[in-house]
Amino acid sequence: MKKVLIINGGQNFGHSGGKYNQTIAENTLQALKEFENVEIKFSNVSEGYDKNEEVKKFVWADFIIYHTPIWWFQLPNGFKKYIDEVFTAGHAKGIYMSDGRKADNPQINYGTGGMLGGRKYMVTTSWNAPETAFTLPGEFFSETSVDDGPLFGFHRMNAFVSLEKMESFHFHDVEKNANIERDMKLYREHVTAVFEKEFKPQLV
Repeated sequence: MKKVLIINGGQNFGHSGGKYNQTIAENTLQALKEFENVEIKFSNVSEGYDKNEEVKKFVWADFIIYHTPIWWFQLPNGFKKYIDEVFTAGHAKGIYMSDGRKADNPQINYGTGGMLGGRKYMVTTSWNAPETAFTLPGEFFSETSVDDGPLFGFHRMNAFVSLEKMESFHFHDVEKNANIERDMKLYREHVTAVFEKEFKPQLV
């Protein structure tokens, strides 16, 4: 039985109602239901949580799927608070033990004290920015991808606790030019392709 934790980091704040990321989470569930022997747990950050129960979910899961909008080029405040509280509560309880360094040589091995080894994660983001803002010369993000730019710290955070990255999926231009039916179809195909590789028996 493969165990998947889906974390919806969307929230109702300002002009955002959190509905888009709820739709993404629902499509994740739809795609994963095509596989056999998959157990799924949900965490909806905006609905409140017990940080210690969330730690247990991370330790339980084989795969973690994060869904988050991007606000001002960062995680939303509620989702960032969730990460801060849950990961801190997970110290020596299954998320991380230390920063990995030893007193006899503190210059090396930083970031090797995670406790979630053997588990993997995937992240989706949703943006007002069009994809071309990341890819075209002279555009806003200077040809730097979402993963290498705004999400660099997020990916390092997951590496710090020993999670292994799976291929991300990013939704662009969702305020002015959203095509939900098209984008969700592409996303479900992405989830299917990524998890087929993970669930397919390895030939030896």
